[in-house]
Amino acid sequence: MTWTVRIPKRVVKQVRRLPKIVMDAVAELVADLESDGPVQKFWPNYGKITGKPTCHHCHVQKGRPTYVVVWRVIDDETMEVLYVGTHEGADYGRIC
Repeated sequence: MTWTVRIPKRVVKQVRRLPKIVMDAVAELVADLESDGPVQKFWPNYGKITGKPTCHHCHVQKGRPTYVVVWRVIDDETMEVLYVGTHEGADYGRIC
């Protein structure tokens, strides 16, 4: 089963500001989300966001700064990327 991954315009703008290596990692993660679904156990620091059962996140680039992607499951075949950026700038309670 393939999934549909929606990426809003504001998230596309976030991605455009990132270094190329991070943009490539985000593209790879989106491809994995489309083919494998929301659970991405092989990505670093993957996990569900506590208290938000439909929200997930993982790191796409370690180091300083660390870059993360946050996404949520909308229905049985659709996901939406909510945030792409630094770990320090991610307020998971507000994002999901």
